[in-house]
Amino acid sequence: MNRRERRAAGESRKTAKSPDGSTPSALHELGLRHMQAGRPLDAQLCCERALATDPHHVDSLHLMGLLSLQAKQYDLAIEWISRANRQDPKTAYLVSLGTALTQQGLHREAFKAFDAAVKITRDDADTWLHHGNALANLERPADALTSYQQALKLNPRHAYAAYRCGVLLRDLNRIGEAVSCLELSDQLHPNNATVLEQLGLALHDLGRFEEALAASSRAHAQTPASPEICNNIGAALLKLGRYEEALPWFDKALGLLPGSITVLISKAAALAKLLRLDEAFAVYAQANAADPGNADITFLISELQLLTGDFAAGFVGREARWKTRVTKGYPNLSQPMWLGHGPIEGKTILVFADEGLGDTIQFARYIPLLAARGARVILWVDDPLASLLSGLSGVSRLLVKSDPLPAFDLHCPICSLPLAFRTRLETIPADVYLPRPAQARIQAWENRLQNTLQNPLGPRRKLRVGLTWSGNPKHWNDYNRSLQLRKLSGLLDLDAAFVSLQKDPRPDDRAQLERTGIIDLTAQLTDLAETAALMSCLDLVITVDTGVAHLASALGRPTWILLPYTPDWRWLLGRDDSPWYGSVRLFRQNQSRDYAPVIERVREALQPLLSALSSGSPPE
Repeated sequence: MNRRERRAAGESRKTAKSPDGSTPSALHELGLRHMQAGRPLDAQLCCERALATDPHHVDSLHLMGLLSLQAKQYDLAIEWISRANRQDPKTAYLVSLGTALTQQGLHREAFKAFDAAVKITRDDADTWLHHGNALANLERPADALTSYQQALKLNPRHAYAAYRCGVLLRDLNRIGEAVSCLELSDQLHPNNATVLEQLGLALHDLGRFEEALAASSRAHAQTPASPEICNNIGAALLKLGRYEEALPWFDKALGLLPGSITVLISKAAALAKLLRLDEAFAVYAQANAADPGNADITFLISELQLLTGDFAAGFVGREARWKTRVTKGYPNLSQPMWLGHGPIEGKTILVFADEGLGDTIQFARYIPLLAARGARVILWVDDPLASLLSGLSGVSRLLVKSDPLPAFDLHCPICSLPLAFRTRLETIPADVYLPRPAQARIQAWENRLQNTLQNPLGPRRKLRVGLTWSGNPKHWNDYNRSLQLRKLSGLLDLDAAFVSLQKDPRPDDRAQLERTGIIDLTAQLTDLAETAALMSCLDLVITVDTGVAHLASALGRPTWILLPYTPDWRWLLGRDDSPWYGSVRLFRQNQSRDYAPVIERVREALQPLLSALSSGSPPE
């Protein structure tokens, strides 16, 4: 049969009639109405009659596939719709086929169907949405995002496309863009609990905790029985320091989802922030019993053990960090890791700076102990520390992380050295161990200070006080340990020369800094060796818990550290000194978690120093 004959046969089938006189097209239309009215059996009978008259009636083949899809008979659906597509690959048929294949878990084949559909109809938003879903199922998030964005471009009011863009942007860590898309989805389709839940999570990721709380609360109003949303509300309250308010939300989540590890961890964290440590340990034990060997739980327990001075258990437990998301970027090394077992005399050991700058400075005290055991030590650090630590006793070779690695026998993360040396409170090594900055550098900073045009200091006419008020904004605990410069205003009217040690102040703080009399020469602090030299010209450093605190303390400079009510483990509890640093004085928040009383105590503590200097005595 030639093409003309096939076309004629097709036209003949279109006009062919069933015994009751109905054409296949009319029967298909009737069947479609039955399906839409919720009468699938009547719809199936219409299709069967149409196909009895014309076995190739493509719309009826497709409708049989849709009925099978509706009945969750996915194999049959694929068979019927494939027959329709072989005759006439329309966009609608390809989309139906892709949907059936997806339901069967055949994601690669489903993508091929949706990809063929968008090539036929490039201007349909819903088709691009299906295309994106298929790519997402294939774990190709960047490509899926492109398809969702195309759907949103074609229909800027497509709420679901905006939602899917938001979810994938968050997965790709493009959090600001994710929030914009999720807010758009919420505007287009208000009060959708799923959208609000994701919006709350994205706002939480950005540190916009008040807004995260508002979005999660709206989600809870729509879906009050969601344990995940209850936990999200508690998590936002936790970040806002509203720990007592957070606890009932965690309890509500546990009532809906008993034994949830995520919620138990959150609840224990809230109890720890309240220093209800026995209760926190008990909740962690409950989580540990439910999920033995969970590295996150082991790590979090170790932080509490260290905070309470149980170094024996704490440093062992802290090694669980390698199985968590806490530690990233440690190189994949084939040589064995040394954690204190076995002799190291005559061996080359690579010590890798595995956490923050402050951690590296704190635990650099162990490097001389490695050398004392006969090891050749290669220290591998971040660039800002290279000049500072190049002269550290015991270092045979210092590398920065962009340098290629030489040969070595063993390696040890610098934050595992306390474990390797079986450190206890009473065996913490020397507290002043950093090399003194070069005299030429110190003199250069002395000259800068004395020649500062804004406020010439002269030779020791005023107490020189270095200030640092915030740390790394990306640090997980930044909201607790950093403060705004304006909160130090209670000190700035004292008769002292205040010198900024604050690198990269935040925008509000920068504007505030320009309105104060604080001397700011930080543009010339090109690395931590320069900062050390400037500190050597100061009488006192007042700082929050950052790398600056460790640097000043390890140099033996008088250092006052402002601490939150629940501090980092290394500062322990219930004391104003530190076993790690002899020159440190700790100023802790009380239960109010307000820095105002802390600043007032610092002001009172400064008065004797100011009085001694005014009377001609040198600063102590």
